Amino acid sequence: MITTNPSQAAADALAELLPTSVPVRAVKSSVHQMPAGVAGAATSGSFVGATSADVALVLPAGSVPVEAAGTDSPLVSAADVLRPALEAATAVLGAGVLGDTRTTDATALFADPEATVFELTANGRPQGWFAIRVRTGAARSAGGPFAGSTAAGKLGRINNVEMSMTVEIGRTRMSVRDVLDLEPGGVIELDRSAGAPADVLLNGRLIAHGEVVVVDQDYAVRITRILDVAEGSF
Repeated sequence: MITTNPSQAAADALAELLPTSVPVRAVKSSVHQMPAGVAGAATSGSFVGATSADVALVLPAGSVPVEAAGTDSPLVSAADVLRPALEAATAVLGAGVLGDTRTTDATALFADPEATVFELTANGRPQGWFAIRVRTGAARSAGGPFAGSTAAGKLGRINNVEMSMTVEIGRTRMSVRDVLDLEPGGVIELDRSAGAPADVLLNGRLIAHGEVVVVDQDYAVRITRILDVAEGSF
């Protein structure tokens, strides 16, 4: 079923990508239906774009994502495991970037009357809760499912916001077991050949290609191509 409600669409996208042992569905709920205190350890983040939002996800202790993250190693956290699901949720809002995801107290967000709370259910039982507060109201982002004509003006409000730029020379997929087995001297093979252009990412979003150079004994990147929105990962 196609929905034009951005909050419901975000919750549906999150539920589809949530790494749980059973499929879950997002049902609009109320903060009063949540167990007391569970929002004190939520995975939270803020999405900034033409349509901006604050999001928070709560999963009970012992759930699959929480157990997958573990507590014995600082290499992988629950926020890392859950970030792809939160990225999927915010992607429906259109162009923008999801900031760092972290474990915080999201009680205020869940209780905010402007936030929409969803219960993530499976087999009739709650598996977690998701809250989203869309902060720009009727604002729409160009190219997204809730697009409109005011994106440029809205994005102008965040011109002075600082973002993290990263240069990536390649990537690979590894199991958590392989990551924890890493030792000094180990070699990780990447998915890119020598001499291929590096990716330039803004807050994790691909925006350009370039080549790595050395300037005054420091590494730098020379931009060779700026990507259009449709080409990049926005």
